[in-house]
Amino acid sequence: MAAMITTPRLMAVGGGALAELASILGRLGLMKPLIVTDPYLAGSGHLERATGYLDRAGVVWKVFSDTVADPTTAVVETGVRCFGESDFDSLVAIGGGSSIDTAKAMSVLTANGGKMRDYKVPAEIPKAGPPVVAIPTTAGTGSEVTRFTVITDSETDEKMLIAGLACCPVAAIVDYELTLTMPLRLTADTGLDSLTHAIEAYVSRRASPFTDGLAKNAMGLIARHIRAACAAPDNRAAREAMMLGATTAGMAFSNASVCLVHGMSRPIGAFFHVPHGLSNAMLLPEITAFSATAALERYADCARAMGVAEEGEGSQAAVARLLDELRRLNEDLAVPTPRAWGIDAARYDDLLPVMADQALASGSPANNPRIPSSDEIIDLYRRAYG
Repeated sequence: MAAMITTPRLMAVGGGALAELASILGRLGLMKPLIVTDPYLAGSGHLERATGYLDRAGVVWKVFSDTVADPTTAVVETGVRCFGESDFDSLVAIGGGSSIDTAKAMSVLTANGGKMRDYKVPAEIPKAGPPVVAIPTTAGTGSEVTRFTVITDSETDEKMLIAGLACCPVAAIVDYELTLTMPLRLTADTGLDSLTHAIEAYVSRRASPFTDGLAKNAMGLIARHIRAACAAPDNRAAREAMMLGATTAGMAFSNASVCLVHGMSRPIGAFFHVPHGLSNAMLLPEITAFSATAALERYADCARAMGVAEEGEGSQAAVARLLDELRRLNEDLAVPTPRAWGIDAARYDDLLPVMADQALASGSPANNPRIPSSDEIIDLYRRAYG
C-alpha cells in the first residue's frame, strides 16, 4: 500500500533562517499575519527580531500572546475572536509546541466553527483554514511539520488529538539559533520528546520506508547530542543537531503516527499538568520494555541508529542495550518519576481507569507493535509511577 505523505509546502532550515520570514509570506501571497506566541516570547528578542523583518518588508501584523502551556480550548476560542477582529490572512506561530498547536487550532476553528471537541480524532476536519507559518523556538515537538495539534478541553480536562491536512503548517522556519537560550530542563524534556517521536514512528504499525529513514536519522542526531546540548547550552553543533532531529522526527511521526507512549502521556499531562515531553520521558522505558517483544528487530534497529548497539549485534542484546540507554538517559537528565514529580498516589490511582480509557480513545495505542488492553495500560501506569 502506498504511504500518504504530508509536509509543509515551504521550509527554511538553518542558522539565521528567521530572516526569511517576510520572503516566505510574500512567496505565499500573504501580507497580514496574526502572530501567535506566549507571554515570555512576547517580551523576548526573538519576537522583536521577527517583527523587525516584517516591518522592513512593509508587512502589517498584530500579536496574540495569550497562549499557555498545554493549550486549552478557552485560549483557542479567545484567539479565534482576536483573529476575527481584523482582515488577517494568515497565522505566524512563534514559540514552542504550545504556540504552534494553538495557531493550528485557531485556523481549524476559524474555518469550521463549532467546538474543538467536534474535530478530535477520529473526526474529520471539513475545511482548511487560514495558513499557518510555524517558527519553533524549542527543539522538541516537531509541531512545525506535523498534521496534528493537541488541545486540552477546558471543560473536561481531556487532552484531545486533532489531526488532518488542515493542521499541517503551510511553511516552517527551522532556525536552531532560536534555541540557544533554552534552559537545561526544557532542553532535556523537549529532546526526549523528539526521541520518543522518532522511536514511535519507527516501530509504528503505520511506518513506511519514507518515515523509517527520517526516524533513524533523528534518533542518531538526538541520542548523540542531547547530553552535550544540556551540558553546554551554547554548543552550536549540538543545538543544530537537536533542532534537525526534532524536525525530522516530527516529519516521521506526522506520517507514521505515534504509539502507546503518547497515548498514555496525554492524560498525565491533562490531569496533573506535567509538561508533554517530560510525561513521555517518564513512560518511555517501561513502555518500550512492554512493546519490544512484539517488534524485536525494529527496536534493535533503534538501538543501532542511536549508536548504543553494533550493526552485527543480535537483536535481543541490542534491545537490552536500548532499554539500558533509555533508563540511563532519564537518570543523566534527571527525569523524575510521577511520584517524584509530586503526583498524589491516591488521586493517580483513582484516575487510572479514566486515564486508560482516554489513552485508548486517542487512537495512538492501536499503532503500537503490542496493542494493550485497558488493564495492561493501568498496570503500565502503576509500574511507571515509581
